[in-house]
Amino acid sequence: MKRFYPITGTILLFLLFAIFSGLSFGGSAPLSGDSEMCLECHVYLHPGIVEDWEQSSHANTTPAQALVKSELARLISVNQVPEEFAGYAVGCAECHTMNPDQHSDSFDHLDYQVHAVVTPADCSQCHPVEVDQYKDNLMSHAYGNLQENSLYLSLADSINGIDTFEEIEITHSPPDPDTNADSCLYCHGTKLRMEGMKTVSTDYGEMIFPVLSGWPNQGVGRINPDGTRGSCSSCHTRHRFDIEMARKPATCSECHKGPDVPAYGVYNVSKHGNIYSSNGEEWDFKAVPWTVGKDFTAPTCAACHASLLINADGDVVSPRTHQMNDRLYLRIFGLIYAHVHPRTPDTTVIKNKAGLPLPTELTGEPVTEYLIDKPEQEKRLNAMQSVCLSCHSRGWVDGHFDRFENTVKTTNEMTLTATRILISAWDQGLAEGPADNDGIFNEAIEKKWVEQWLFYANSTRFASAMAGADYGAFANGRWYMSKNIQDMIDWMKIRMDIKNQPSNRR
Repeated sequence: MKRFYPITGTILLFLLFAIFSGLSFGGSAPLSGDSEMCLECHVYLHPGIVEDWEQSSHANTTPAQALVKSELARLISVNQVPEEFAGYAVGCAECHTMNPDQHSDSFDHLDYQVHAVVTPADCSQCHPVEVDQYKDNLMSHAYGNLQENSLYLSLADSINGIDTFEEIEITHSPPDPDTNADSCLYCHGTKLRMEGMKTVSTDYGEMIFPVLSGWPNQGVGRINPDGTRGSCSSCHTRHRFDIEMARKPATCSECHKGPDVPAYGVYNVSKHGNIYSSNGEEWDFKAVPWTVGKDFTAPTCAACHASLLINADGDVVSPRTHQMNDRLYLRIFGLIYAHVHPRTPDTTVIKNKAGLPLPTELTGEPVTEYLIDKPEQEKRLNAMQSVCLSCHSRGWVDGHFDRFENTVKTTNEMTLTATRILISAWDQGLAEGPADNDGIFNEAIEKKWVEQWLFYANSTRFASAMAGADYGAFANGRWYMSKNIQDMIDWMKIRMDIKNQPSNRR
């Protein structure tokens, strides 16, 4: 039954003005009646959103128009669009009323079943290939790989929890959900749950809206109300969903800034970043496909990891991918040791010989049965090097990767040294570790150990991979790895001296 929503004088005057002045909204593509209905109110309620959408490809190209473009020039990957919306702009209704039966957050709004959270399943109506690729991406499992990994969950707890001090003792309390959502889960993604409905007073009178826990969030591994993982707007920010934005490094910087993932800082000081900062305003970030040397002259994050690239002859250099790691054969950050990429994006299935949810032993040996094999490694390496070879000679590229692999080796060795110091501290009773049923992130020497691999080894590897040398030397790299080892040894010696004092002997 249709509900009656009283309209205030302000809204009524606005609607009358819109009708008699011929006020129009939308882009150049025709609008469906349903989206027109949405916009009649939301152009007043959310003008910034509407203005942003009006600049988008969604507002200015119908799916039918997108399909007639050449295969390389298309921004959609579906072969056939449902007839009912093929000839209309992709507007409010086309996204926010899609698949209502699959959305636990769907609610009755002016006789429409509407959901606030647009998910990959909704986007897959026009972008099925990209959505399928993203399912195989580590990012899509970022929530579970953190929240369902006991080791990394305890690390997050040690970071986000509240410490209180009393009588020369620290008491640690677990973090609350809002703190987690504002910290690690901002990027990893939250789990959105439908908690019920609430009545809200609006300009249209009282309306009923859903209450979602974990909202708002645009994290890459967000668990959505329809059960899907991820948020396309992590990179293609709503409501313009612009390919230009996804291709620019600042978009990636939101989560890849450091010191644990210093990609953006490293890029800014690299030669590629220098070219981008000097000449990037002249580049064409909207061109599809993206021509190396013509549309841009140095890679951005997207050029190396995602974009469809062609050369001046129109030959494909790299196909578009939303898996992100299918040009990566090594995983260089976030884990204790750099290692070969895992076979599955769901890393919660990994267990080492010690029973820890890690792809390596604490002493660095890889757990090979969970990692990609040699042929897959070669395939991914060749895919990445094909991007490099668009601008560089084979000798340059080989030399670069030789240095990078040496950096992986040496940073793993320095991490192993720090790990051996920590294990020695546990064995000598200078710190409490797994054998004492204690956490491994809550004492000073353990935190120094974490910094060794999470900050300093990571920065050194990123600097080597992306030619941002100072990050790998003094900024946050080799100097701090060696200093940190000395600090750990000094901590051990002080503890040993205290333990061996006559008054402390039994």
